[in-house]
Amino acid sequence: MVTSAADNPPLFSLVVSTLGRSGELEHMLESLERQSERRFEVIIVDQNADNRIQESIGSNGYSFPVQHVQTPKDRGLSRGRNQGWRRARGEIVLFPDDDCWYPDKLLSQALVIFETSQADIVTGRAADETGRSINGRFEDQAQHIGRNNLWTTQIEWMVFFRRGVLEQIDGYDETIGVGADTPWQACEGQDIMARALDAGFSAYFDPSLIGHHAELDTQRPDRAMRKKGRMYARGMGYVLRKHGYGPIAALYWTVRPLANLARSLLVLDWPRAAYFGNVALGRTEGFLRRTLS
Repeated sequence: MVTSAADNPPLFSLVVSTLGRSGELEHMLESLERQSERRFEVIIVDQNADNRIQESIGSNGYSFPVQHVQTPKDRGLSRGRNQGWRRARGEIVLFPDDDCWYPDKLLSQALVIFETSQADIVTGRAADETGRSINGRFEDQAQHIGRNNLWTTQIEWMVFFRRGVLEQIDGYDETIGVGADTPWQACEGQDIMARALDAGFSAYFDPSLIGHHAELDTQRPDRAMRKKGRMYARGMGYVLRKHGYGPIAALYWTVRPLANLARSLLVLDWPRAAYFGNVALGRTEGFLRRTLS
């Protein structure tokens, strides 16, 4: 289903793979209505078994083209993104989360960074409404991306690809990411970036390029958050091993949560201690390519 049409091919294609949400998706789409750069389309890859997305977007009359693709029997975030970008008409592709939202000048700012950096991939960071970084560690300065800073210069829904990059490396590895049929439930973004760099493409991070998302609660992690910490950490360990980072790198990324675990134990903060323990365990499991329990 296409809710509106454009006479000319768009410059940007925004591919959203979604499952289990509707209100959050509407919030994200509303943020796109306010974009100063209007040359974009949205492709929604809908993995729900019901009609929640069709009901949600059908009557909104967005001013940009929206293509709605239903794939209820074919799930997984990376799989959905691949299905979406292969339908995209834009020269530049972004993969928004279905529960993020964007500042009004995101697309126009990204275009300027592409032009000034001459990069094939442009990345930004996750931030709250005040501009404070959330949901990850990010570098403070704009810089080119390589293997040494791969882990601190991106988050998946703030990575802009020239379409030719996706075509040459065949998009995301569908065995990695949320909903994949493997234990490796995160870091598909670092994997695709590493493969793009290996293929000779250039990437540039600019911390002034920000998007918004609900902040993950690692200060008071509940049981679900502690479980998620281990699941996501497995993906990181797996990607480290896949791209040949070696035991020293794996040890570095495992010692960090262990240090936080120790600090949590000193103040008798059992939920945070359990969360960081799960992160350390998950990274070890991913690097060993096996689950331990």
